[in-house]
Amino acid sequence: MLSQNKRLLIAKRIAEELEEGQVVNLGIGIPTLVTQYLGDREIYLQSENGLLGMGPPPSEEDLDIDLISAGKEPVTNLKGSSFFSSADSFALIRGGHVDVAVLGILQVDIRGEIANWAVPDQPILGVGGAMDLLTGAKKVIIAATLFDKNENSKLVRRLSYKSSGVRRVDLFVSDYAVFTFTLDGVKVVEILEDISIEELSEKVGFRLEYLKDMVLEK
Repeated sequence: MLSQNKRLLIAKRIAEELEEGQVVNLGIGIPTLVTQYLGDREIYLQSENGLLGMGPPPSEEDLDIDLISAGKEPVTNLKGSSFFSSADSFALIRGGHVDVAVLGILQVDIRGEIANWAVPDQPILGVGGAMDLLTGAKKVIIAATLFDKNENSKLVRRLSYKSSGVRRVDLFVSDYAVFTFTLDGVKVVEILEDISIEELSEKVGFRLEYLKDMVLEK
C-alpha cells in the first residue's frame, strides 16, 4: 500500500504540471495514473498505437477488448477523439505536436539523460516509442520512485543502463523530490518528503542543490 501511495503522489504532482489544451503522451506504469488527477481540464491524451483523446480505464460493462492503449491496457475514448494508424501517430510525435511526454525510467543521470528500456541480462523487445517521444515532445517529464527495490538511487552520476536518447529531460518527479536539469546539472525544485536537502544528498550519494536555498542566498 505504501508503494502505491508513493506512485499516486508522483502522479498527482505531475498532473499539476499539465495545462488546459495540451496534447500529452503518458508512458507505461506510474504515468498512466496521472489520468486520475486531470479533473475537468481539457487535456488530450495521445497513444502511440493511434488514438488522440484517450479517456480513463473503462468500467467492466464498458470494456471493449479492441480499445487499448500502447501499453495494452483497456481505455475509453472521449467525445471528439480520433483514431489513426501507428505511422500517423509517430508522425505526430516526430513532428513536434506532442506538448508533454510523461515517461517512466530505470535511471536518469545528472545531465538529464535517461535509460528506460533495457535491463542487463534480461530479454528486451527494443526501445519502442521512448526515443521518439524524447526527440519529438516539447517537454519531457519523468515519473519514478527515487530508489529501486534494492534501495539503489535511480538518479545517478552516469548511466549504467542503455540510454534512451541524448535529449535532456525537463523534470523528474519522484516520491522524495522534484528535480530539474540544467546546463549546470541537476537541481532540486521541490522536496516532497520530510527530509532535509543534506539527508537527501546523502541518500542519493552526491551533493544536491536546492533552488529554494540558492534564491535565498542572493
